[in-house]
Amino acid sequence: MVKSKVVDIFVDLLGVSADEVTEDARLIEDLAVDSLDAVELSLTLEEQFSLSVEDYEIEQLQTVSDVIELIQKKLG
Repeated sequence: MVKSKVVDIFVDLLGVSADEVTEDARLIEDLAVDSLDAVELSLTLEEQFSLSVEDYEIEQLQTVSDVIELIQKKLG
């Protein structure tokens, strides 16, 4: 469930196809996430999963898999 929601968030936020949002996809290099996208991503994750994501946590994320793991960890 977390993975599919994260994929949907990237598709909506970045306008990329779901096929591009693989677990190995790198946020900056493959999906062209910039600093504004990172802020929007953080806010969207907080809203969709009802949790808090700190700025430093977003800065450490490098791949889609990292995003999924962060959410799963926070959801317990």
